[in-house]
Amino acid sequence: MAFKPNYGLQRADRARAREAKREEKLRQRQERSDERKAAAAAATPEPDGKAHAPAERRGEPGKD
Repeated sequence: MAFKPNYGLQRADRARAREAKREEKLRQRQERSDERKAAAAAATPEPDGKAHAPAERRGEPGKD
């Protein structure tokens, strides 16, 4: 054998690779989520640019 196996190093390398893969997957998920949120926000703009109180949306007079 050319060298003595270093099982701890190999295990750490595998753990590092798993963590990198997990982080990449999480980053891609977050990007897709942000894209969906941006598309949803662009698809439903407020008509007059103001948010209305819940009572006004139900047709009840609001307190001004």
